[in-house]
Amino acid sequence: MRLREILADLAPDLPHKVVGEAANAPEALALIESQRPQVMLLDVQMPGMTGIELARHIAARAAEADSENPRPLPKIVFVTAFDEYAVQAFEVNAIDYLLKPVRAQRLGDAIRKALNAIPSEQLDAIDNLARATNTRRRHLSVHERGRVILVPIEQVVYLKAELKYITVRTSEREYLIEESLTSLEEEFSDRFVRIHRNALVARPAIAGFERVNPSLGGEPGGDPYWQVVLRDVTEKLPVSRRQWSVVKGLVH
Repeated sequence: MRLREILADLAPDLPHKVVGEAANAPEALALIESQRPQVMLLDVQMPGMTGIELARHIAARAAEADSENPRPLPKIVFVTAFDEYAVQAFEVNAIDYLLKPVRAQRLGDAIRKALNAIPSEQLDAIDNLARATNTRRRHLSVHERGRVILVPIEQVVYLKAELKYITVRTSEREYLIEESLTSLEEEFSDRFVRIHRNALVARPAIAGFERVNPSLGGEPGGDPYWQVVLRDVTEKLPVSRRQWSVVKGLVH
């Protein structure tokens, strides 16, 4: 309510339209997808997911944008009541932050700075801020039938690249997301291991490995290979020759 009042006061010098308000991260992600805002005023402390993590989700989706399916990244201004987050934001050159209680001049300056910001600089700022706070995403955001589903990382058994999508497999079902398998590997390197050029598997989900000899199954000319046996799902995924030396020691 306070931000709306200040924005209304700023309207004569800073024309704008408020396209939506969100009480939490899923609502915010849905609004970003439907409204494509230019600027986002984002709190740091929110129920379920912090503003820093939400910014990571936004950046991940924007990084996959292309000319046929553009996803412009909102310029983010962090809003916080905590000095320590503001200091960290300054250290990594975040777009801007507002320390509550918010003042009209500071809000106006922050929005102007956001509108003039170069998108690539904001992406770098968000990544640096996440690293500085030792924060990474705890969920993957799935857009499905007009709603946003947050899938906890600890529930993901494997991630598999198929055409332009990534299949996210949990013990219950599959989801589809549009992200880069390489970027997911970098972000969650402590949890997932690459078993093939198109697949990452959660280390805790690996139950073992088994040898497959295609020639014994009536496939002449097929070379033997290893596949990973997973907990909680029936699928078994092949391990490439290149990655076998990396993953074979994961199960003793």
